[in-house]
Amino acid sequence: MVSATGGAGVWKEECGVSGVLCTDGHAAAPLVHVALYALQHRGQESAGIAAFDGTVMRHHRGMGLVSQIFDEGRVASLAGPAAVGHVRYATMGSARIENAQPFIVPSPWGPVAISHNGNLINAPALRRELEAQGVGFGATTDSEVIAHLIARAPSSTPEEAVAWCMHRLEGAYTVAALVGGRLIGFRDANGIRPMAVGRGPGFWAIASETCAFDHTGAQAVCDVEPGELVVFDGGGMHRRQVLALDRCAHCVFEYIYFARPDSVMRDRNVHQARRRMGRVLAREHPSRADIVIAVPDSGTSAAMGYAERAGLPFEVGLIKNRYIGRTFIQPDQASRDFGVRLKLNPNIDVIAGRRVVLVDDSIVRGTTSGRIVGLLRSTGAREVHVRISSPMIRHACYYGIDTSTRGELVASRLEVEDIRRFIGADSLGYLSQAGLVEAVALPQEALCMACLDGRYPTRVPTEAEAGRTALDELAAVPMGISPP
Repeated sequence: MVSATGGAGVWKEECGVSGVLCTDGHAAAPLVHVALYALQHRGQESAGIAAFDGTVMRHHRGMGLVSQIFDEGRVASLAGPAAVGHVRYATMGSARIENAQPFIVPSPWGPVAISHNGNLINAPALRRELEAQGVGFGATTDSEVIAHLIARAPSSTPEEAVAWCMHRLEGAYTVAALVGGRLIGFRDANGIRPMAVGRGPGFWAIASETCAFDHTGAQAVCDVEPGELVVFDGGGMHRRQVLALDRCAHCVFEYIYFARPDSVMRDRNVHQARRRMGRVLAREHPSRADIVIAVPDSGTSAAMGYAERAGLPFEVGLIKNRYIGRTFIQPDQASRDFGVRLKLNPNIDVIAGRRVVLVDDSIVRGTTSGRIVGLLRSTGAREVHVRISSPMIRHACYYGIDTSTRGELVASRLEVEDIRRFIGADSLGYLSQAGLVEAVALPQEALCMACLDGRYPTRVPTEAEAGRTALDELAAVPMGISPP
């Protein structure tokens, strides 16, 4: 199944978070609502907004897309100058309404609302600890653990409670929170998942990506730094470095695939970074071909760069149907193949009789890549040369991407030539790790490339600690009773 933003890799996005504090007294929820539309690519399973008016926390969440969950009346009902929002793809905890965010829990400072992107690798241990203190959980996601940890922190102020919580969390997290009337953003010590700060007329904003600011009238100001706590109140923005910086490890797949092309991360425009990946890929793996096409949409920028470097025409060879969502059910091989054809339609006049370079961002399991190669051949392509704008993905991710089991990764058990045969391509070339670092233009030590080289920025968790079902399984076992 081709993912919602394109790409044959079948990477699943993590989540997107947004928060707004209006200093002019206007309602924040409408701005958060617009931001969530811009972040929809980061999660399509559920969405929600929580808003605080100084006395009452109002919230609404539901399963589906932002447009399916919110209308003008629903957004208008979320009164208050402070709000946080969330779009979700489940990477810990199943896809059900109980796991939709933001989460709201009581605290000594009033209701706490949080929206979280990332994965904790010590969530089960923290949950067991909180349950022993009498905390009841209604969901099976690590995000709820964060909310309760803040609410029960042995601290006198919301800022101190969040700082205390940050010292307890392991793994990847960027969080937008409403605590005590303040908007708070904070990030793990490695800065694995992104978070940016924006400033608009009469408001402050935080979001997973800068593209969330564009339609709100905000301008990107800075990033929330790794290990940093940022507080917004009537006095403006206050920054505090809570965690000592160990090793910056920004997820390299934000640049390759996850982020929207118009976002800027660490002062790098994502589209331009992907375009450079394509240029380097053409240098490393040239091909005698007639045209270059992309798997839309995530392969488009890299395909443009490849065509530029190779001196080949860049053509629109595959047309994406944008109205087929994740809910299309594919129970058997025949209908899975049909699903690919529903999502991607070949442009016959472009492909037939030509040698085609097909550029995509990644190969995860390989099955979808094989179906696309077969689709091009059945359309009349003379040759299909597959070029991938990332290195081989050999290792699991425990930080908010739905590949926490290494065995599902085709590159963990097959070499390039074996994968080429598996997908049926005439040739196959991956971008090298050195080429990727060159294209992103950040030091290698500042990037998390654990899924490529196995160098994790944290301790390596077990599947029971950080797998997608870790808290589902824990919730199914009564306290004090070990599973058989």
